[in-house]
Amino acid sequence: MSVTRRAVLGALGLAAVPALLRSQEVARGITAPRRFAPFDPAAARCSAPGGLTRTLVFAQDNQREFVESAAQGMALAARQRGLAFEVALANNDPRAMVGQVHKALTDRAGALIVAPIDVATLAPVVRQFIAQGGYVGSIVPPPATTILNAPQLATGRALGEAAVDYIRRRKGGEARVVLLTHDSNQFLAQRFVAIRAALKSLPGVRIIADISPRTVDKAGGHATMSTILLAHSRIDVVLGADTVVLGALAALREAGLARDDQFIGGIDGEPEAIAEMRRNGPYKASVGLASPIFGYALAQHAADWLEGGSVPQGLDILPSLISPESLGQFERDTADPAAIYHNDARRSSYLKVYGNICHDSRADYVDFGWSSELK
Repeated sequence: MSVTRRAVLGALGLAAVPALLRSQEVARGITAPRRFAPFDPAAARCSAPGGLTRTLVFAQDNQREFVESAAQGMALAARQRGLAFEVALANNDPRAMVGQVHKALTDRAGALIVAPIDVATLAPVVRQFIAQGGYVGSIVPPPATTILNAPQLATGRALGEAAVDYIRRRKGGEARVVLLTHDSNQFLAQRFVAIRAALKSLPGVRIIADISPRTVDKAGGHATMSTILLAHSRIDVVLGADTVVLGALAALREAGLARDDQFIGGIDGEPEAIAEMRRNGPYKASVGLASPIFGYALAQHAADWLEGGSVPQGLDILPSLISPESLGQFERDTADPAAIYHNDARRSSYLKVYGNICHDSRADYVDFGWSSELK
């Protein structure tokens, strides 16, 4: 895979970007939360965008395995559909991401997929990109042409119930639990609501730390767990996103406090988490969100858009609990996202699609926190 990585470019004139965005604000899309009907693949085609290049830019927040795997799926679909593919890596710097997306806008790139760092600073330039006629797929937060999300309550419930089952069977119903949350991200907070609800079913569970790491990566998880260990030497359960939980596990090992009878569990189905499960050690489960498959799907939608096709407004990536018994099938599926996407039955076990939008109706882009769990 040949991918051009755009470094953080000081020459972009980032200091001037906020003022520029204020002077070029565009109309909001759909802001009132709503449920979308199932996607209609037979919907009428639209005119194709004019004056844009067949370039797909992935505005990538950091290099955790989850988004790296999504990028691999995007690159494969882009190659198959004749799109140039570029990765703009922001390294957790929201100002860098704003500058990179603004460059994609001025370069008249035809499609953008974003893994946002800070929604408030990024949203104005994303709205400009949509108004110019380009496709935008977003991994969870709005605004976007297509919002990719998981049913967050169901995702958290799957991990929480797996942990509760283990505590009941193997720990006598008692455990000291660390939650490494994303509560600072309103679009992911519901998964931890579900995890806490599951844990409350066991009176012997004590949550000794419930905290959001500063960065959503291994370094953030490691730093947070290192601080927790200053006050607590016995930890039985750690739950959160795979990338932060893997960092927490590293901190436990460095302190000599990792044990095979612990339940370390994550969300995202990252390859390193799966490798840990194969060791039959503390890492017991991950809720897979199949990022190569949804990355492939988003890039396919980008290509459809540029050819005048109708694409979904909402894309669900369905959670599946990965255990040592099921991890082989999950690995085989995510290794070949094209085969999954082009097989209706196999695709439906990972993805659900909602709503329709195309270039001519782009003013109806999604500008609220879409979820299939909306009532």
